Amino acid sequence: MDIDYAIRKDEPPAITNESSPADVALYERWERSNRLSVMFIKTKISAGIRGSVDQHEKVRDLLKAIDDQFITSDKTLASTLIMKFSSLRLTSVKGVREYIMKMRDISAQLKKLEVDMSESFLVHFILNTLPHEYGPFKISYNTHKDKWSINELMTMCVQEEERLVMEMGESALLTTAYRKNKAIKSQAYQKGNGKIPPQADIKKVAKCFFCKKKGHMKKNCPGFQKWLEKKGYAKPKETSGK
Repeated sequence: MDIDYAIRKDEPPAITNESSPADVALYERWERSNRLSVMFIKTKISAGIRGSVDQHEKVRDLLKAIDDQFITSDKTLASTLIMKFSSLRLTSVKGVREYIMKMRDISAQLKKLEVDMSESFLVHFILNTLPHEYGPFKISYNTHKDKWSINELMTMCVQEEERLVMEMGESALLTTAYRKNKAIKSQAYQKGNGKIPPQADIKKVAKCFFCKKKGHMKKNCPGFQKWLEKKGYAKPKETSGK
């Protein structure tokens, strides 16, 4: 519908009695676009700033007035984005690819706010904020003659992440199992008021070493008593059960 014509094109000369039909058509086209654009923008702007911009009847003037309302907000946003950029770490983001994409997105937002940073600075900053597991990877880049673009850095970091996952997978699994077992023991220790829970009670069953039967000891064995009498002992001596 070419509604934004008045935003893209300057206002043509006003219509006079000497204006040609082409000039009249051009002005009417611009005036219609200007009127529709102003009406559309005023229905969408925030109620908090509507009072200060309602007096403008030309779309370019209206847009400039709206921009002026957010100059301070742009400065605040830039400060917020810089703080977010400097504090973001891989540990708070799932995966190195998402981490680099977030950093690149913040950098693009800052560039729109006239806070520029070179791609080389962005690459070095991201490398320096990677965790210590990427130490050999950082050394490899620093000793490399060629410089990487942000896309090349993302590709190489994703490959390094996959390698680290493969190498650390088994050790991470063992660590998880160890921590789980330790947590179970800790819970049992706390439930026992600071005491390690005893194992299942083991009942010792009496066994006679004379007749080899269970249920009594040797000194109480009837067969052992008869054997003593047969041997001529008036009173059986106390034995150690051997």
